[in-house]
This record gives sequence, C-alpha cells and structure tokens, in this order.
Amino acid sequence: MKEELVVRRISDGTVIDHIPAGRALRVLKLLGITGERDGVVALVMNVPSKKLGKKDIVKIEGRELSKEEVDKISLIAPSATINIIRNFEVASKRRVELPRRVVGILRCLNPNCVTNAPREAVEPSFTLISESPLRMVCEYCGEYLREEDIIEQLSGV
Repeated sequence: MKEELVVRRISDGTVIDHIPAGRALRVLKLLGITGERDGVVALVMNVPSKKLGKKDIVKIEGRELSKEEVDKISLIAPSATINIIRNFEVASKRRVELPRRVVGILRCLNPNCVTNAPREAVEPSFTLISESPLRMVCEYCGEYLREEDIIEQLSGV
C-alpha cells in the first residue's frame, strides 16, 4: 500500500520545503508566526525524504518572505527551498543560500566584544567560515559561533 501525504494546496503564499527534521517550529518562531493572528499555516514534520532521510515542511498562506527572512531561515535550515505560490502555481522556486556576511542579526558571545559594549553603536558583523558544520566568526573580536549557537539565537530555543 502506498502512503500519501495530504496537505491542502495554498492559493498564494510561501512553501518552505526541505527543512531539516525537527526544525520547523524554530522556523515558525523565527518568522514570528504564533498561530494566534496569522492566516493559514500548515506544518508537516518528520516526513520521509530521499534527500534528507526526514524533513519538515511549512506552508504559509498569504505571505511572501523577505530577503532578510530567507537569510535567517538559511542559517537554521541551510538545505531549505523556498517556493513562492501565486494562484495555486509555483511562481518561483529557489534553494536558500547561506549569506557570506551577516550584519545585525546575530550577537557576539564574547562579553568583551565592542559590539556588546552599551556605549558603542557597533552592529555585530559575522563572516561565514564553514557551511558544514555551520560556523561564523565575529569580524570585531574573532569569536566563533557554532551552528547550535546560531540556532539558539535565532529561534530563542
């Protein structure tokens, strides 16, 4: 017997596919989606995937993601694809790309970094040094952020 996954199609919005298993809730939190005032949101977790073994999928009706939101998603789900849906059709599909440089999104873990000084107006800046495992380095003090640090900061988990 063939198993089928049945999730209603959306007319307009965004489908985030190929999210590593177990990270969809973090993606929703990152996007500020609580389910209280938002439109239709479909969440599917731990779906069999040839590419990842298991994956999560998020469908958000009536919303197209900004570049900044996609950049943030790439930091916690680097294998994700973003599908823009218009009139029930895929208008565009692209894989997220890790930004080479991130400014003002993450904070440095070094308490002595100039970006953490209350009197300094310096935005934290990080450069990508490794995609797998994900690692970034602070451009001001050289402190490293590991994938776990980045996920924790972006999703508050």
